Amino acid sequence: MITADEILGGQQKIAVVGLGYVGLPLAIALAKKARVVGFDISRRKVEQLRRGYDATGEVEAAELAQSTIELTDDAARLREASFLIVTVPTPIDDHKKPDLRPVESASRLIGRNLAPGSIVVYESTVYPGVTEDICVPLLEQESGLKCGAGFKVGYSPERINPGDKVHTVDKIVKVVAGQDEETLETVARVYAAVVTAGVHRASSIKVAEAAKVIENTQRDLNIALMNELAIIFNKLDIPTRDVLAAAGTKWNFLNFTPGLVGGHCIGVDPFYLTFKAEEMGYYPQVILAGRRINDGMGKYVAENTVKQLIRAGKAVKGARVLVLGLTFKENVPDIRNTKVVDIISELRDYEVEVLVHDPVADPVEAREEYGLELVGLDAVGQVDGVVLAVAHEVFRGISVERLHELCGNGNGCGVVVDVKGMLDRPAIESKELWYWGL
Repeated sequence: MITADEILGGQQKIAVVGLGYVGLPLAIALAKKARVVGFDISRRKVEQLRRGYDATGEVEAAELAQSTIELTDDAARLREASFLIVTVPTPIDDHKKPDLRPVESASRLIGRNLAPGSIVVYESTVYPGVTEDICVPLLEQESGLKCGAGFKVGYSPERINPGDKVHTVDKIVKVVAGQDEETLETVARVYAAVVTAGVHRASSIKVAEAAKVIENTQRDLNIALMNELAIIFNKLDIPTRDVLAAAGTKWNFLNFTPGLVGGHCIGVDPFYLTFKAEEMGYYPQVILAGRRINDGMGKYVAENTVKQLIRAGKAVKGARVLVLGLTFKENVPDIRNTKVVDIISELRDYEVEVLVHDPVADPVEAREEYGLELVGLDAVGQVDGVVLAVAHEVFRGISVERLHELCGNGNGCGVVVDVKGMLDRPAIESKELWYWGL
């Protein structure tokens, strides 16, 4: 079986399968210590990367130009590698069930190009058992090799935080697991070569899979609590942010804030765990309760926007509302599973005319994924309300005066909805604008 010395010594190659938010930064980091083939099924993405453009914004053009990574969309080149890392997405379907098709397709693809003696490491977030119970049989079927004798598997859950330039792949402790001690040692040494924060050796692949899926489940529940508190405090006419600031003076109070929970991690991963739990005959009440709260926040924001329009003397039907931000997270172009679309959809149900502005998002992706046409701020004209949905750094430059200019449509004062608590409420209200925030 392949050894870490052979990989780090340049005798054997690493292949990273999937060059998105997770795979590309990892591949770039590994290429500093080993020979790396970066593979993606998207020819468009590979060509962009060859030109020095990373659509995710995670890797700079200069870093791409300096890297020795061998970029390809030719699956046959996976045969050159003996240490293969799978970093494809694991979304959910329309019924909120795990959609394992990407990881299954990757397993089949690797299996058809798997060299004897290789190690396949999965990083994709899954429920406990997927690697060994679903992926391994596919690898065996396609390769004709037997796991344990012909190849081995490991698991090392991704911990990439999109848009975070501080907690990069090399600065986050890496959990590693292998099907046996020999595999674990090889996997640990390869990752340790680039992860300066160190590695944590999990006792089994299932333990590592479970550890990953609960990281985001815990965060999801904490945000759900903040969202429920925001709903309660709104009914009590108490500013939620002021309450959290006061409570936060206690040394062990956790610093979470209310907001929209979308994206391909926090809003998705809990369903992988609940799916497996239900399969085993247990109905997970707390986790699913948190999911229901967070999934309902887009509708809640839209309903309160409508209430504020009415209080401001606006006719709801035909009102023009500008939504600032479409991506699932600030300063990140990713629009997958963004909950901003829930705000837009609900406002449209009230026959509100919704305009969406987001200079960070890709207009083509917005059109293809959601049928939305992004507009430039200069082309918006005057509106009845503004919903600041995503806390992009670029939006911090929008002054109160500019908001007042935007909200000058017709009679009555305009409405400003501050989902992320970015704005100065007294300053907004000093301009005779109606303010509402979580």
